Amino acid sequence: MYDTEVAVVGGGAAGLSLAHRLCAPLPGARGPRVTVVDAPPGPLRPPERTWCYWEVPGGEYDGVLAASWDRLRVHGADGAEVTGRPGPLRYKMMRSGAFEQLVGARLAATPAADRLTAVVEDVRALPDGAEVRGVTPEGGPLRLRARWVFDSRPLPALPPARTTLLQHFHGWFIRTERPEFDPTTADLMDFRTPQPDHGLSFGYVLPLSPYEALAEYTEFSAAPLDEAAYHRALRHYLAEVRALGPYRITASEQGVIPMTDARFPRAAGPRVFRIGAAGGATRPSTGYTFAAVQRQTRAIATAFHQGRTPAPPPPHSARSRLMDAVLLRALDSGRIDGADFFTGLFRGVPMERLLRFLDGGTRLREDLSIGLHTPVRPMLRTVAELPRLRRRPPARPART
Repeated sequence: MYDTEVAVVGGGAAGLSLAHRLCAPLPGARGPRVTVVDAPPGPLRPPERTWCYWEVPGGEYDGVLAASWDRLRVHGADGAEVTGRPGPLRYKMMRSGAFEQLVGARLAATPAADRLTAVVEDVRALPDGAEVRGVTPEGGPLRLRARWVFDSRPLPALPPARTTLLQHFHGWFIRTERPEFDPTTADLMDFRTPQPDHGLSFGYVLPLSPYEALAEYTEFSAAPLDEAAYHRALRHYLAEVRALGPYRITASEQGVIPMTDARFPRAAGPRVFRIGAAGGATRPSTGYTFAAVQRQTRAIATAFHQGRTPAPPPPHSARSRLMDAVLLRALDSGRIDGADFFTGLFRGVPMERLLRFLDGGTRLREDLSIGLHTPVRPMLRTVAELPRLRRRPPARPART
């Protein structure tokens, strides 16, 4: 009755991670037939991009990392430097192309895995499953029936929220004429950039060698900039703040990540689930997504292999979502200075604990101690205000 047991819509981080885990069953379990439906080259398939996350050494994707660092640095707006080692964690950088090649090779070697190319237009519920409908690159119809469908496509619009900011960035891969970078240290946030009225901005530098780095200008604010503004901001940061000598741009990347306290429904039908950013995997306070995608897809695959309903669990705890809602509102209202807020956290909290906190891995007692390193009065005022705020549809679409 079904063409496949599991259809995965979208071949990005979430879709490929889930397909890979479903095709690697637990000992004694049977792996399902999995079909991944990729968008064809074009506007629906994003260009190569960079994913960053932190975990202990020896992770399953360590073989395809572009780089990793065990020393992290933050610069305050006043130029004061905070440097630390988050051991045993390492900050890891991976390019999406390397990840796609790795997982794609594994899927190609799995007889129970298939990959199709089509623009998916609709996913319709069936009595005991769902049907994926779309158009192939040749213009023909796609009709794929599955017992379970996991959809990672971006939502056409964000759900209603009390606060929605955008994390928007533009980055250059650069090569310098002189050795300008310390390859042992990643600059997570450099707040020596002009700050917007509501939100924050910072430079972000991931060194790949003494001569090469990914340098980005990032803002948390209400709307993205035009390309010329990003270029001006990056040139100012590299020349005036970093005082780099001559450099050559070898590649670029940019993106927009919604930072919102919206509630993302994970079920789109009895056997249709949303995963990845569409399923709420993006951490609202930081924009990081990859680590939550791994937790989410691991839980789905484990439930499937154990014969349970493979519904995605919440990617972030209720406590984490509440803290994120407070931070977003405090930033958007201007009650706190974003640069001072994050600099204070890195200055006052051990780096390993802070990274676990940002990933939702700390206990309540640790969260309370970290909260003492924030502007307590404005944050408590915001906590009291949240229940009175209405959730409203954002003025901006999810795709930007």
